[in-house]
Amino acid sequence: MKRKLYPFLLLVTAILAGCAAPEAYDYAAFKASRPKSILVLPPANQSPDVKASYSLLSQVTYPLAESGYYVFPVAVVDETFRQNGLVNPEDIHDVSLDKLHQIFGADAVLYIDVEEYGTSYMIISSDTRVTASARLVDLRTGQQLWSGKATASSSEQSSSSGSLIGMMVQAVIEQIASTLTDKGHQISGITSARLLSAGVPNGILYGPRSPHSAQ
Repeated sequence: MKRKLYPFLLLVTAILAGCAAPEAYDYAAFKASRPKSILVLPPANQSPDVKASYSLLSQVTYPLAESGYYVFPVAVVDETFRQNGLVNPEDIHDVSLDKLHQIFGADAVLYIDVEEYGTSYMIISSDTRVTASARLVDLRTGQQLWSGKATASSSEQSSSSGSLIGMMVQAVIEQIASTLTDKGHQISGITSARLLSAGVPNGILYGPRSPHSAQ
């Protein structure tokens, strides 16, 4: 009986191991490109919150700089687009790679999409969630170097206890407080760090300014 079960157990173990370990990202193009500077475009916003795009934009340069890249200043990039009549992130995303390279001279451009941003009320809980995806493209060749997605939620650090009425009241209070203080901005900082920090599984590679760049 044990001998019959052994192949089955091996198969189950292999399946579970495959589910637990994410498929390794192919960094061949990234390593060949070796970008030193990154132009970050204003994120396209798919959420109903109009603050989402620039809230996330104000957070993303830090993890990129900490990962070892020169990141073009957000204010300078924004003003450059405005001077050329571009204020909508979706329109900016449509600008050709050749034009972006001609204007800014960056090695790569980062496109970001905000998929979720804001606080939702769910009977006995209130959750502020920010989800974003990104892709890095070589401005010199047009080749995609990397893509990723990350999310962060206020519920990760919360715990529900007490009576049902008490939890419902607490959820309402949290939603009001989150809306008034734009807790989404705080959560977007966590999302940005998870999405654009080097040294994490399937994340971006360390840039040339990082002491870890050779690893």
